[in-house]
Amino acid sequence: MRLENKVAMITGAGSGLGRESSRLFAREGAKVVVTDVSESRAKETVARVHEDGGEAIAVKADVTVEAEIEAAVRTTVDTYGKLDVMFANAGIPAKDFGLTPFEDVTEAEWDETQDVVLKGVFFAVKHAVRAMKENPDGPVGGSIICTSSAASIVGYPGFPQYGAAKGGINALVRICAAWEIGRYGIRINAIAPTHGMSANFILPADAPVLGKSHEEMAGEWIPEHSPIPLKLPRAPRILDSAYPALFLASDESIYMSGVTLPTCDGGTLAQVAIPFGPNWRENLNENARKGDFNG
Repeated sequence: MRLENKVAMITGAGSGLGRESSRLFAREGAKVVVTDVSESRAKETVARVHEDGGEAIAVKADVTVEAEIEAAVRTTVDTYGKLDVMFANAGIPAKDFGLTPFEDVTEAEWDETQDVVLKGVFFAVKHAVRAMKENPDGPVGGSIICTSSAASIVGYPGFPQYGAAKGGINALVRICAAWEIGRYGIRINAIAPTHGMSANFILPADAPVLGKSHEEMAGEWIPEHSPIPLKLPRAPRILDSAYPALFLASDESIYMSGVTLPTCDGGTLAQVAIPFGPNWRENLNENARKGDFNG
């Protein structure tokens, strides 16, 4: 098993990617500390882990409150003796899911997004490093993973405060890897999910946990109708980002640090904005034959 004898703490693990990663990490041998602002959701995730035959405990923790994250890390160490993996995953979308024009975003809305998405990651990383330095066998091999977003790499309409916060995560990961924590043997990376995002992301916090991606909830999957360049016979799933997180948590990525890895991308981020059209090759060849190289 890829995480045998490892202890992992995951924030925002009451639903979505956090829940799927908790179950996956546990199936791969990790003892998982499930944290979420919703205690009931965290306990539901732990119940799923136990149903799978894994080991986990639930801890209520608001990532915007440093004392609660510090306490959750302390509970992890007190319960299992160490912390090997921190998955700083908690986040929230932009208010109204991007429908508010940029010039109408309020200071309070901006601050709320920054507090959860960026400051919450800072608290998790800070206290993970402190705990890993005190591990019985030392900090070497400790892995920190942060959930960034494709919105930190390309421009998503309606998500300026969200994309800015996620871009801050990418910068934090690079700087910590290069100058702050690598000397301890601790690595830090981020994943930037593109497709396969949890359908719960746009639902109220008290909505039932669906356990499916937007694409899975949309009905019949027809690859030819999808804008994703990579055509596969099934829709992208939440697990398609959980597996890269598992890789970064495992010793298979022992020499990776400072990387933001797009996940469940399917070639989307490789596209350009120029509208080539489906017959671009034929048109290019015809124009070249005529000596027209302008389009």
